[in-house]
Amino acid sequence: MMTMKLRALCVAAAMMTAGWAGAAIAPPPMAALRTLETGEWELRGRGEGAETQKLCVTDLRQLLQVRHGRALCRSFVISDAAQAATVTYDCAAAGNGRTELRVETTRLVQISSQGVAQGAPFAFVAEGRRIGSCH
Repeated sequence: MMTMKLRALCVAAAMMTAGWAGAAIAPPPMAALRTLETGEWELRGRGEGAETQKLCVTDLRQLLQVRHGRALCRSFVISDAAQAATVTYDCAAAGNGRTELRVETTRLVQISSQGVAQGAPFAFVAEGRRIGSCH
């Protein structure tokens, strides 16, 4: 009798755990990111001291937190339309930021971002262009 109760309790616990795991569904993709293509992107900074960097984008949300790479960050969508989005994000000890992204084509975006990364403030404006597949 005790074994059957224990078995029933284990089955119930497993079902509850599976239900909780299924509840962590990824949010729907942002409208501004839906038309963009993954792959290798080149970000050309604008202004004095601007840098150019290449980025293998496998998740388009990477374009929203360029200075924080693949850090796990909580983000809050301020605005999201087909051609533009604004988000703020918090990466705990890694820093935080606010990014505005404007979509020009499926392979061309304008990015403006500012925040704190590695304990120092940053601000940049860049043009992002998809240049091919990741190597």
